[in-house]
Amino acid sequence: MELSVIERILLLQVLPVEGSYLNLKLLRETKEELSFTEEENKLLGFTQKEQQLTWKEGVVMDREYSFGEVVSDLIVSGLKDLDKQEKLTENHMVLWERFMEVENGNE
Repeated sequence: MELSVIERILLLQVLPVEGSYLNLKLLRETKEELSFTEEENKLLGFTQKEQQLTWKEGVVMDREYSFGEVVSDLIVSGLKDLDKQEKLTENHMVLWERFMEVENGNE
């Protein structure tokens, strides 16, 4: 699936920070894949003012990602937790729709 800059950032926030040893290894690899390269960082020119992160739009193309079953399940679980806590934002909607479709077999 292709992910935009904001989707990559949000997904990094959705991934759990605790878990089993095996899951943490998979999560570390996934976080490294989702992270921005040095070149992307330069192109995007990230700046943070208080709680808001901004960047230059349109300078970095969406990137293709493929997630295994375990990582996909962890993402779905993280999204469901945000939903239960009523902490989903409008930005999460694309991730929700993509991962819930996969979970429900509508891929």
